[in-house]
Amino acid sequence: MFTTRPEIAATFGAVASTHWIASQVGMSVLERGGNAFDAAAAAGFTLQIVEPHLNGPGGDCPIILHSAKLGAQQVICGQGPAPGGLNVALMRDQLGQPIMPGTGFLAAPVPGAFDAWARMLLEHGTWRLRDVLEYAIGYAARGAHMVPRVIQTLATVKPLFEAEWKTSAALWLRDGGPQPGKLWSNPVLAETYARLVREAEAPGRTREQEIEAARDAWYGGFVAEAIDRFVRTPMMDTSGERHAGVLTGQDMANWRAGVEAPTTREFRGHTVLKCGPWSQGPAMLQTLALLDGYDLSAMDPVGEEFVHTVTEAMKLAFADREGFYGDPAFVDVPLATLLSDAYAAERRKLIGREASMEFRPGTPDGRAAQGVDYAAAIRRAAEMTAAAGTGEPTVSRLGASGGDTCHVDIIDRWGNFVSATPSAGWLQSSPAVPELGFCLGTRCQMFWLDAELPNGLKPGKRPRTTLSPSMVLRDGKPWMSFGTPGGEQQDQWQPIMLARMLAHGFNIQEAIDLPSFHSEHWVSSFWPRGAKPGKLVLEGRFAPEVLDALKARGHAAEMGGEWSEGRLTGARLEADGQIFAGANPRGMQGYAVGR
Repeated sequence: MFTTRPEIAATFGAVASTHWIASQVGMSVLERGGNAFDAAAAAGFTLQIVEPHLNGPGGDCPIILHSAKLGAQQVICGQGPAPGGLNVALMRDQLGQPIMPGTGFLAAPVPGAFDAWARMLLEHGTWRLRDVLEYAIGYAARGAHMVPRVIQTLATVKPLFEAEWKTSAALWLRDGGPQPGKLWSNPVLAETYARLVREAEAPGRTREQEIEAARDAWYGGFVAEAIDRFVRTPMMDTSGERHAGVLTGQDMANWRAGVEAPTTREFRGHTVLKCGPWSQGPAMLQTLALLDGYDLSAMDPVGEEFVHTVTEAMKLAFADREGFYGDPAFVDVPLATLLSDAYAAERRKLIGREASMEFRPGTPDGRAAQGVDYAAAIRRAAEMTAAAGTGEPTVSRLGASGGDTCHVDIIDRWGNFVSATPSAGWLQSSPAVPELGFCLGTRCQMFWLDAELPNGLKPGKRPRTTLSPSMVLRDGKPWMSFGTPGGEQQDQWQPIMLARMLAHGFNIQEAIDLPSFHSEHWVSSFWPRGAKPGKLVLEGRFAPEVLDALKARGHAAEMGGEWSEGRLTGARLEADGQIFAGANPRGMQGYAVGR
């Protein structure tokens, strides 16, 4: 089978990410003696510089890792919670907001990405913070090549920056802004990270003490203080009004990234690991549970039966996501039942030959889904147009995306694995903090303004994120790390990739290159929280007769661009010690490297 580039084969180590510079930074760390955790942190901080329209220092980052030393897997939750002052009474009653805004200050949670990287580095890494940040500081100070999409994004938000977000204009539109093929620097961010290193270092401090000092400086020192001051000034958001922020330095000081066990499900003899129901990750596990009842191997992987079956399974899984998922520290999520064989068997009966136009959450343990107003979501999708900077929500028919996400997978020579999906804090999500050179994320846009709902807003609660790294075990041992940007599509493209690998024998690069698809049937996690019943978008390389057959089954199907679906990367370790890796060719920036 032709592939756009080889599946990388290595024994020393491999890195696959959504940007070639980050991949090579990660590989450089491995070559210099660092492990997968050192490499992932260095690559992650670099992604903030080279993909500023897709993630930033003020964003989020869930991580799934395997430690060869511990012989175990962990999730590091880099999803920050809602500020202590953010509640339904403020948003709905005092400010008159029907839904959370998609941009600006009100939707900002505690920024979680920095502490996720720092905790991983502290507990599993070997490098000092200075050495890890050296790459990002260098690119921010001296300039990095900006991919065309950065320039296109800035063109979209330029009127907003010039009229309302003047600090963002000063940072991103100075000297005419980034130019095609030229380097672009962010000297303010370079100084932020350089100052962080200076404040962390002191004579006699150990590596671990330096990292702890940096965490304190970020969440209780100059970074938190600058954020606290800046968000007090009202700024425009998608409501069409100017609002000050609720996030405070005390909110930041009170939070640190947590560590928890992954959520798991068996699929075709493998164990799939995801983050918990504070993410949408279990929806992928529910999809796989439904698909396990079909003979996928007998289906054409690019045929109508495969597309229809996977799509209908995802509709049921994502309906349950909306009906039951939320931060388990606040919500009793019936996760064991949702992932059980018996529940999957019962739900599987709903999948017929025709496409369903209904929104059908189940009744796990006899519970009914709360507060899902599907008709209202349909109206919002029809009435409201997406505003610049709102989030990762869609990949359009032509493949263009709004603010999106990054991903990095790493396997080192010792058998350590990292799957990380940094996102949010996009340059277009909220005004840039002038002293820091970055902006805050807007993940709180995912809350409903009803505190009694599973994903309803409460102070200190994690918004249900779409960020969703993956790991797979074979015979109880780590086998593959993979993931993708894409918002709602993350847990659509990933089960499609995994099913094609395990049911049809494709390797990573083949599975990535195959034409993919996505549905927009359920309620979106992103502002304006719309739904498009039956909408199914096929990548343009599907055969026209497949599109026709799916339409005949009742899908509101359409054909997208030829290379428009999927942003996947992955790496796997086989029993003979070979490491294989692949990366997405779409967008012409993802790359896998290894030796």
